Amino acid sequence: MRHYLHLCLVSVLFLFASTPAPAQGLLPDSFAGWNCNGKTSFNPAQPAQIVSQTASSAGNDVLAEYGFVAGEQCEYTRGSEKLGVQVYRMKDPTGAYGLYSYMRGSDLPHGTLTDHSAVGSSQGLALDGNLLLDIRGTALTTREKDLKALVAAVKPQAEEGPLPSLPDEMPTKGMVERSDHYHLGPVSLFQFVPVASGDWLGFSQGAEAESARYKSEGREVTLLLADFPTPQTAAKKLVELQKNYHVNAANPDPSSSPLFAKRSMTLLAVVYGARTKAEADALLKLVESDAEITWNEPTFQFKEPPISAMIVGTIVGTGVICMFALISGIAFGGLRLVVKRFFPDKVFDRSSHLQVLQLGLGSKPINSEDFYGLDRTPPK
Repeated sequence: MRHYLHLCLVSVLFLFASTPAPAQGLLPDSFAGWNCNGKTSFNPAQPAQIVSQTASSAGNDVLAEYGFVAGEQCEYTRGSEKLGVQVYRMKDPTGAYGLYSYMRGSDLPHGTLTDHSAVGSSQGLALDGNLLLDIRGTALTTREKDLKALVAAVKPQAEEGPLPSLPDEMPTKGMVERSDHYHLGPVSLFQFVPVASGDWLGFSQGAEAESARYKSEGREVTLLLADFPTPQTAAKKLVELQKNYHVNAANPDPSSSPLFAKRSMTLLAVVYGARTKAEADALLKLVESDAEITWNEPTFQFKEPPISAMIVGTIVGTGVICMFALISGIAFGGLRLVVKRFFPDKVFDRSSHLQVLQLGLGSKPINSEDFYGLDRTPPK
């Protein structure tokens, strides 16, 4: 009976240990007097409502390009007031920044909720790490304190990391405010640079892109920057664009929007919507890459010497070795002779340690002193 009791206890403990802990929600239950009326989550397999300044029909494809992982939404109330909040969890801050730039419209001025936030009268966006908050309501510009409390409550769930540096490469002169967008795929790119619906820019080759509109001669043209892993990849893509889209053509087709492009190291700059090459060049000359290629290993050039120099070097080297051997031999032998001359039987060849092998052919035995002219009786 005791064994059965132990077995049941172990089974219960194993059941509790194997049961996963409930996941912590992204949105708080309450903040600054606002209370959630029920959270619902959505994942990549479910449709998510995202709004851009152009279209929302490709919302799920855009989310996939930016690395959407999971989302949560809730309607908050405080008395008769209401706030609708959605939070998008992306795989990294880079994707979250891209989704933020995609959803931010020209009617959303810069906000103070985070470093990258935009707040209008009815919508607010706040980027924090890999999380993007989408807030809908009324008079949001007057609720800054409440919205900051919401951002502070969500912040512990965010994963911090570096943001893309490509937006810093965009020229600021003449840029239309809040018209810049970061792209990681062809679906979002087509919303703002409708050259082709496929991957004509090279996202499958590791490219990332940034687009923005610029004022030029009373019109607006679009500048697209694409950053590639290597300068060779960027150069190859430029050749491909020149072949397929007649980039930098001397006489562009007036019925279509011509493309003008140039490469600077790993950056490929493309101007869309310019009427002439001169108009495009005025914008392209503002683009310069900060990338540098360095080679830190020392280099040398090997040159084989002529055969005559090799023979002369061999003779000289052999002579030096022979001379060294001769001088060393004379020095060593001379030192022994001098020491044995002035200090006989003291340092070298002492008679007490020297023995001579004899065949006994003569009547007189040979002593070691006979070799050095020593005329004295060997020590007993």
